[in-house]
Amino acid sequence: MNDSEKIALESGDKAPDFSALDHQGNLISLSGFAGKKLILYFYPKDNTPGCTAEACGLRDNYALLKDKGFDIVGVSADDARSHKNFSEKFGLPFPLIPDSGKEILRSYGAWGPKKLYGREYEGILRKTFVIDEKGKIMHIISKVDTKDPAGQILKFLK
Repeated sequence: MNDSEKIALESGDKAPDFSALDHQGNLISLSGFAGKKLILYFYPKDNTPGCTAEACGLRDNYALLKDKGFDIVGVSADDARSHKNFSEKFGLPFPLIPDSGKEILRSYGAWGPKKLYGREYEGILRKTFVIDEKGKIMHIISKVDTKDPAGQILKFLK
């Protein structure tokens, strides 16, 4: 698939399956969450201000989201070592998947054209997918509020 080809997933679509090792070497796959709800979030880079705020916002509301039946998985193109350091530094209770080959990012339409200071380039598009127990996409957040990502999810769940 060409980097500039965007996947247009919508609520109600079957979530693309994936299988990858997380930052601790555990195999994580969408099928492993069968019967459970999942928050799958894509973010650009470990240890950057927006990505740290987003991860910590999910961490701070982890118990509440778990009480509502959700697991959380984060994905970026950073390597496992970077994810491990990021997770340990901020006490993240959920797995982070390194996707340096960008297979998962592309399958969810989270890789594509971006603009910064008028310059266009290919990069990670910050997105959050709320997936139900049957692997269907319940909701997609394309404009993530990095200061309150859990609030956006909880607002949808009401």
